[in-house]
Amino acid sequence: MSYKILQNVVDVLYVQSYCIHVKKAYSYLRVSGVGQIEGDGFIRQTEAITRFAASGGLTVELTFREEGVSGTKELENRPALQDLLLAIESGEVRIVLIEKLDRLARDLMVQETILGDLRKRGITVISVTEPDLCSDDPSRKLMRQIFGAIAEYDRAMLVLKLRGARQRIKARTGRCEGSKPFGASQDHRPVIDRILSLRASGMAVDVIAETLNDEGHI
Repeated sequence: MSYKILQNVVDVLYVQSYCIHVKKAYSYLRVSGVGQIEGDGFIRQTEAITRFAASGGLTVELTFREEGVSGTKELENRPALQDLLLAIESGEVRIVLIEKLDRLARDLMVQETILGDLRKRGITVISVTEPDLCSDDPSRKLMRQIFGAIAEYDRAMLVLKLRGARQRIKARTGRCEGSKPFGASQDHRPVIDRILSLRASGMAVDVIAETLNDEGHI
């Protein structure tokens, strides 16, 4: 028997051991950046959770999406997670499926704080790609914290690399971060000329803005 087949069997038995009486679950998804909202992050997470739920006979009642929220933010800064907790408080569902622990948090202390809070509420969190790591067994807890520390380290290294890349680009070109200022494009030239013309006629700044809006300049 291959390792992959054995792992699939373990996954099914694990979820069934939790869900023999309760067949309903919620799913929680998260992407860090606003630019990732339309990417494949949510699709990948949904597919992994759907496969796992089907293997254990679970029905995902609701999905809560954290859009553009960093994994270092704690519970009070997670609107979708707060909505999930409200749904749990008012219903019967006590199981939350996530793709990976780093979707819950990329900071080790934040991860353990959120898991501890959910456990106190009687909620079982299952990471579908690492389904036995969320229990309170000492060995599982140790492995979870090791993986959490690695995720935190990876995030810190990524931040440093991106910061270094931005600094190198800025040193070479004089600018890197943020959108280009208005006027940097030749397409803005007609609007700039119109602004200067109106200003030269003595028009106040707020009136110039209203005039540009009326003329359809956005």
